Amino acid sequence: QVQLVESGGGLVQAGGSLRLSCVASGRTFSTYVMGWFRQAPGKEREFVAGISWSGGRAYYADSVKGRFTISRDNAKNTVYLQMNSLKPEDTAVYYCAASPRTYLSGNYYDRSNEYDSWGQGTQVTVSS
Repeated sequence: QVQLVESGGGLVQAGGSLRLSCVASGRTFSTYVMGWFRQAPGKEREFVAGISWSGGRAYYADSVKGRFTISRDNAKNTVYLQMNSLKPEDTAVYYCAASPRTYLSGNYYDRSNEYDSWGQGTQVTVSS
């Protein structure tokens, strides 16, 4: 498995921006798919974004398309989530996740059971 540590969460006003980071250790970072999920109070965990091992492919939930960007720096063992135009409904705990797979079909990126390692989460709160 992989150890994941997220950072970058906080309180921001609607329309603002935040960048989340997730540093990985324990397995060669450049060999696996990464994802971001979130969980709001009283709701199930949901997919936000995923990125291929090379960074060449990225997938997003419809609710964040055009506002969020996932990226990775394999030299730094880090995946990022740039969040712009934040809305109160983006308020949640955000989790970084690592898949054991190097290759994943596009329509599988949003399945939480495709990921076997999870970070502790970072709180994002967007005020109106």
